[in-house]
Amino acid sequence: MSINSGANVDLSGATWRKAGEGTGQDSVEVAMLADGHVGLRDGKNPDGPALVFTPAEWAAFTAGVHDGEFDRPE
Repeated sequence: MSINSGANVDLSGATWRKAGEGTGQDSVEVAMLADGHVGLRDGKNPDGPALVFTPAEWAAFTAGVHDGEFDRPE
């Protein structure tokens, strides 16, 4: 199952890797997909839904992460 503007994306052959340094049950998993798309799913629920980002969406997200856009306030 995937969510990508209503389009179905085949994730059956995806290679999922844990994102960041988390190795526990609460990790997020990422897969590089065809045409530059990126899949993101909950590591403790691998059979659940996955988000699929276009290359532009993923670039905007990672730029925001690098810029501290999602950092928690201190």
